[in-house]
Amino acid sequence: MHCTSPDGRVYVGWLPEDPGAWQRGIVWRIQVRPADAEPWTQEFGVHTPSEAVAGFLAALIATPAS
Repeated sequence: MHCTSPDGRVYVGWLPEDPGAWQRGIVWRIQVRPADAEPWTQEFGVHTPSEAVAGFLAALIATPAS
């Protein structure tokens, strides 16, 4: 699953098909490209509950841009 926000500044990927991600123990990747700051990435491992990822995304969406 790969999702990008309409403005292209937020990407969410569930990476079960990516062998490189699995070798690093990563299955979720969230990348943010703020308009006025450096881009950043948050990755979650194979043992992270999907509810935790959903909570992270909900907090990210609820936080207004400065």
